[in-house]
Amino acid sequence: MKKLLFASIAIFTMTMEAQNISDATRYSTSDLYGTARYRAMSGAFGALGGDLSSLDINPAGSAVFLNSTVSFTADFENADNEVQFMNGFSSNSNSDFDLGQAGAAFVFNNRDESAAWKKFTLAFNYSKTSNFEDDFVAAGDNNRSIDQYFLEYAQGIPLDLLVPINDPDDSSNNETISELYSYLGENEGFAAQQAMLGYQGFIINAEDPEDLNNTRYFSAVAPGTFDQQYTYSANGLNGKFSFNFATQYQDFLYLGINLNTHFINYDRVTILSELNNNPGSDINEIYFEDRLSTLGSGFSVQLGGLAKLGENVRAGLAYESPTWYNISEETTQYLETFSDAAGSAVVDPNIINIYPDYELQTPSKFNASLAYLFGNRGILSFDYSYKDYSNTKFKPKDDPQFALQNDIMEAELKGASTFRLGGEYRIERWSLRGGYRFEESPYNEEASADIGDLNGYSLGLGYDFGNIKLDFAYEAFEKDKNPRLYSTGLTDRAFTDRKNSNFILSLSFGI
Repeated sequence: MKKLLFASIAIFTMTMEAQNISDATRYSTSDLYGTARYRAMSGAFGALGGDLSSLDINPAGSAVFLNSTVSFTADFENADNEVQFMNGFSSNSNSDFDLGQAGAAFVFNNRDESAAWKKFTLAFNYSKTSNFEDDFVAAGDNNRSIDQYFLEYAQGIPLDLLVPINDPDDSSNNETISELYSYLGENEGFAAQQAMLGYQGFIINAEDPEDLNNTRYFSAVAPGTFDQQYTYSANGLNGKFSFNFATQYQDFLYLGINLNTHFINYDRVTILSELNNNPGSDINEIYFEDRLSTLGSGFSVQLGGLAKLGENVRAGLAYESPTWYNISEETTQYLETFSDAAGSAVVDPNIINIYPDYELQTPSKFNASLAYLFGNRGILSFDYSYKDYSNTKFKPKDDPQFALQNDIMEAELKGASTFRLGGEYRIERWSLRGGYRFEESPYNEEASADIGDLNGYSLGLGYDFGNIKLDFAYEAFEKDKNPRLYSTGLTDRAFTDRKNSNFILSLSFGI
């Protein structure tokens, strides 16, 4: 019976839990990274060019370089989280030091001064696009237990699947918890695994424990108040390598293209600790640990143009295609429970779940830019970009569970605008810079948003030594992050106010 009952929907079940709207928005959104000059002006570079990080907005920007150049950027990031969960409040801080950007642009001038095409540029650039480093603790008293997580997954699953095979004639053939967990993952799916954890941890009981065909369950945890602590710890990043070609036509038009490869490296651990003294409760303590490891690779294309509209005005338009990702995921789980009456129970499968690879298509992006140059003394630049997150898709789209998640994203996500304003003022060899940016949340409803709006500002200073330039920037931004603890059962949110303070140092020189 075990070997046949749910085998046909195993992949669908695993897909449904492993990939959801939170994963899609995590890999579809990006942060502001790049050179110190770029970040000091809040990334408002779509109409300017002449900076390797401007290629992230408009690939035509490399054709603005007068000479070949190389640049390297180091980032120091600090994030402060203030978390409210139920009646509890906590705060923490974490920091990270990393290479934020590295690249080079090679300028090839046309020696024929009468030619219409004046030069072309080849550029290579690496940029971090998202930093997944994050830690927070959500603690408080809840009237809902983690038992609902296991209970919702268990309903409808035969009891026969939740107990190891016991051979009364040959104990050497007895099935271990690890073997059962592995079998369920390979044949029955994620839901059956969660149900087995809850049942073997005595969190849920069968309505008819004598009937192996039983499909209804109830909780061994009595209702009341639950002292909960949810710990989230993640690390990793999303990065992009760009191969760029750009050219200059006469003295007023610049055109460019980027071929981008992307990578994802994300590791996350969540731990839920729960205590209760509720009368009649068979289980008084629960410790549930879930680990996820994600690797992905992707590809995208960018097209862009810059134009001089008179002596002082510059305009830019750019398009970035969707990024097509191929993603693989692995998980491990551990459960421990304690009963005042019966003692402790440990369910440690010590098994790695390897999910089928899946594809994710992130939305395309459009960018329009306008800049005004005050001779050689100053710059004022504005960028607007638009990205419709409701177009995010899991693939293949004809997979029923992917289709379900795509419908959810189409309903809950929206088109989001980003506004960036930056300025620079030069005093001899010194440059003073500043900027502001606003990014809309990709979610339709504030109450259901995992990610809120972002407000940020930036300041910077640069010095030109001639062939070498040294730039420094300080950037700060704030946004709300309100993740659900779990997508099933215990779906309460941890309301997090996240404030980032970043320090950026860049070194660039001509070659």
